[in-house]
Amino acid sequence: MSELTRDNKVAIITAASQGMGAACAHTLAARGYQVVLMARSERVIHLAKELGGVGLQGSVTEPDDLKRLVDLALATYGRIDAVVNNTGHAASGELLVLSDDDWHAALDLLLLNVVRMSRLVTPIFESQRGGAMVNISTYGAKEPTPGYPISSAIRAALSSFTKLYATRYAAAGIRMNNVLPGFIDSFPVDEATCTMIPMARAGRVDEIAETVAFLLSSGGGYITGQDILVEGGLTHAA
Repeated sequence: MSELTRDNKVAIITAASQGMGAACAHTLAARGYQVVLMARSERVIHLAKELGGVGLQGSVTEPDDLKRLVDLALATYGRIDAVVNNTGHAASGELLVLSDDDWHAALDLLLLNVVRMSRLVTPIFESQRGGAMVNISTYGAKEPTPGYPISSAIRAALSSFTKLYATRYAAAGIRMNNVLPGFIDSFPVDEATCTMIPMARAGRVDEIAETVAFLLSSGGGYITGQDILVEGGLTHAA
């Protein structure tokens, strides 16, 4: 087990090899967290080493991989203070054309990943008398988008789960919140899309990461059960 000072905290981050997950890893490491990373790509192992943490290859849709990740954090650092539940993207398409398999796969990817992680880390948080989780969701949870019906619907369910969890565990000093990004520069955002956004630009991955870091910090210590929109005003324009 690595030696930690009293001020060191340990953060698990999933889907951390690129995009918003990698940005969260960089930001939290810069703020003194020991990071424990997982992604399907081998790149995550190299990023974890670069940031002075540890990592493994795995998928948030596999319960055994989530357990391996939690076990790695405990074996390496002896504690877990924060979790960032980040994922990939669900299938997109026409509402009634998407198959049952598409919906079931998205349930694993976008909702059950958080439920399963919560089962694993909540007893640890309780024993430590505190902890915080942030789930990377989407603005579609508040403003459903026809092109992404599965993501919109299931992440609305994630918002409900988050509120239920936050209410249940608030007295134990355990918090959970969602960050709801709009169009972020981890993927190309064309000019036509930017004209729809009041701020007239895509968001940056570092802006998402800074929001996540705040929600995990003592500065966000009285915030729980919330959906935090980070979308340049997009939902107000819809």
